[in-house]
Amino acid sequence: MNTALPALVPALPALGAAATFATGRRAPGWTRPLAVLPVLAAAVLALVTAVQLGTGRTLDAATRLTPTGGPDVSLALHLDGYTSLLTVLVGLVATCVQVYSTAYLKADPRYPSYAALVSLFTAAMFLVVYSGDLIVLLTGWEVMGLCSYFLIGHHWETADARSASLKAFLVTKLGDVPFLFGIFLLAGDAHTFRISGVLAAAAHGQLHHPTLIALLLLAGVAGKSAQFPLHTWLPDAMAGPTPVSALIHAATMVAAGIYLVARLLPVFLLSGAALVVLAVMAAVTMVGSALCALAQDDVKRVLAYSTVGQLGYMAGALACGDREAAVFHLVSHGAFKALLFLAAGVLIHAAHTNSLSAMSRLPGLRDRVPDARWTLGIGLVALVGLPPFSGFFSKEAVFTAAEKAANGEALTNGLGPAGAVPQAAGWIVLIAAGLTALLTAAYATRLWLLAFPSRTVAPGALGPEAGAPYSPEPDEVAPGQAEPAAMRWPLWVLAIPAIGFGVAGLRPEWLPKLLDGGSLRPSLATAAVGTGLAVAGVLICWAAWRTAVARSERVPEQGVAPAAESLTAAQPQPVPPVADPGRVLLGPLFGPARHGFHLDRLYHRLFVRPVVGAAELVRFLDREVVETYVEGSGATARLLGWAVRRSQTGNAQTYLSALLAGVVLIAVFVAVGT
Repeated sequence: MNTALPALVPALPALGAAATFATGRRAPGWTRPLAVLPVLAAAVLALVTAVQLGTGRTLDAATRLTPTGGPDVSLALHLDGYTSLLTVLVGLVATCVQVYSTAYLKADPRYPSYAALVSLFTAAMFLVVYSGDLIVLLTGWEVMGLCSYFLIGHHWETADARSASLKAFLVTKLGDVPFLFGIFLLAGDAHTFRISGVLAAAAHGQLHHPTLIALLLLAGVAGKSAQFPLHTWLPDAMAGPTPVSALIHAATMVAAGIYLVARLLPVFLLSGAALVVLAVMAAVTMVGSALCALAQDDVKRVLAYSTVGQLGYMAGALACGDREAAVFHLVSHGAFKALLFLAAGVLIHAAHTNSLSAMSRLPGLRDRVPDARWTLGIGLVALVGLPPFSGFFSKEAVFTAAEKAANGEALTNGLGPAGAVPQAAGWIVLIAAGLTALLTAAYATRLWLLAFPSRTVAPGALGPEAGAPYSPEPDEVAPGQAEPAAMRWPLWVLAIPAIGFGVAGLRPEWLPKLLDGGSLRPSLATAAVGTGLAVAGVLICWAAWRTAVARSERVPEQGVAPAAESLTAAQPQPVPPVADPGRVLLGPLFGPARHGFHLDRLYHRLFVRPVVGAAELVRFLDREVVETYVEGSGATARLLGWAVRRSQTGNAQTYLSALLAGVVLIAVFVAVGT
């Protein structure tokens, strides 16, 4: 197979980004074609490359870039089944995002720079996936971090966007520092930066520090893939445009960390301690993010915490030694999560608000956005994991991997020694995944009920503004008018894999063979348990919704003062709160969960405040000590200069008098001294 074709896949979006940067202001009419066509061409080439490569085959090619005095850095290309799947996913999602953005940001004056950064972001992810060298992979890794900073802060005029972009950059870079040391230590043990050489060294037991290497790499993965405790940047990243959220959450950035662990899984299998740490990290991430999602009012933050939880599923599968299940769920999740974000973008575009409680007060919203309503429902069912949608098959593959690991039957497919996965890791992931499945069904149902409340619900149960006439903003689509086609058809394109991709896991001649031949069929026990938990979560949330509605409808009847008495007391009558099933389900945990269990406040006290205090100390020392010393030196020089100027009068009598006085003083000192 010719290597020129796959080399064009990351090159085309990068060239499109450069062209858009160069012509964005001079020729704005070219911006949209330059944004869409290179990414679309890269997606087509990625699909052609995957078809030509076929199943069960790999392609490696490399050329040395530069000598380093140690391991050489090579421009290496590696293609296999994993790269085929991920590049097709990245190309599909990026193309849909670029097309969607042409309408979503139609009136944005900064659209050219936005489109160029999205193309560069896509090129960097392609580079990470195709790279066969750790340093080249690190280059794409860092370019993605830089692009995310600018894209999240696209609306830099708002304080939320500025703080979110800075937080995302700093938190991910915090993880990248140990990640970089992990790469250096890994290359030092393997004597190469080539991933194939690293895996060969791991297979022959030539890595002398596997636990330390794995833990250092996990720090970078925790930052990029938003795993506990470095997950807090991802919900705040929702300050960026919705298409950016779809790209980051579905196909780039957060997927890079999971993909890296999957590529280097033989290294992690050399350390049982690292696998247990990964399992604990995944379990806390899954359960904690699901609880937070159940309390959020911002629709994008619900989906953001959902992404964190699903990434926890993937990390849990890797902790169980099954990278087939992890990548299967990564690709499946990428399709339905991109669908969810773009459908949410249509809702936000029509309702002019991110708030679920505000959406529930807009009568007729469900009828104004039928495409978003149907596709959002498809995405939520796939997220919950109900058959026959893709999320069911990929999530059950994770359950099966955890079950096998818990029973001591983990199959590593030759990637590591038998028994490399501790049973404790399997039990941790299995229990956490079951609880998360229940919570996922609950918060997905809650999102649907709040965004599209039933017509049978009394208006008063939805809050004080429910039932009021709808008044669209000047630039809003009028009631009953469809959204632009560029925002509608990408939803249906992404709905296809969200519905049918999971079935491919049942066909052993294609998807399982593409993923090292591992079995992706769910076991009967895990399928029954997973589906049962999902159905139970839906029913529990529905019951909580009816309870919340009943409570809201009873509020006006409980101790409301008569109108005359209220007017006399000059007190406004109480209004019923929005019926939120999350409050019923979480109870006293609702407030802490809405604020992410105050982890940001804890980090502010433990890290931000000491750093700011140290900066203030340095500032004080610089201004009050160093500057005082410098200014004192200057003042002394000025004082001496003044004294010299005063002494140089040009009068001979003054000089003779001073000389005579000096002689007299010297004579007196000599006399006294003797």
